[in-house]
Amino acid sequence: MDTHLEKTADHELGPDPSLLIVDDDGPFLRRLARAMESRGFVVDTAESVAEGIAKSKARPPKYAVVDLRLGDGNGLDVIEAIRQNREDTKTIVLTGYGNIATAVTAVKLGAVDYLAKPADADDIFNALTQRPGEKADVPENPMSADRVRWEHIQRVYEMCERNVSETARRLNMHRRTLQRILAKRAPK
Repeated sequence: MDTHLEKTADHELGPDPSLLIVDDDGPFLRRLARAMESRGFVVDTAESVAEGIAKSKARPPKYAVVDLRLGDGNGLDVIEAIRQNREDTKTIVLTGYGNIATAVTAVKLGAVDYLAKPADADDIFNALTQRPGEKADVPENPMSADRVRWEHIQRVYEMCERNVSETARRLNMHRRTLQRILAKRAPK
């Protein structure tokens, strides 16, 4: 490896460039792993919650990228396992569903940021190497009013532990109206 690149990697990543990527989308996982290796990370991958937890216990990583929705459960369980085994891990959450409420929970569990899928390797690298206190750039296309409303409903729904009746009561909304909103895809 070129010494200039080595110094850049050390400057950005520090002495421990270990990265665990947990995602059940195989092709995306392999592409992201290759892209992160080319940026100086030592990458390990997992395609399930069980595998992610096992690998985080065996070799707790300095960096982690975890998808929230996995085939065998919730990525939040992997984040918790990582945090129990190593407190200084910088974790980025990927969410294909744009569910801000769950992402907020992930941040409370120790994730440093969350990105909506499909996130590109540069966005993920920048989020992982962002120094504490650095502000992320303002998005070029902020959420629409419909999307903000949908995210608020999702947040209340998660707070109510996915109880439709309780969510409808708190939002002062008819239960059937809420069910129709929840059944639709998120607005752009």
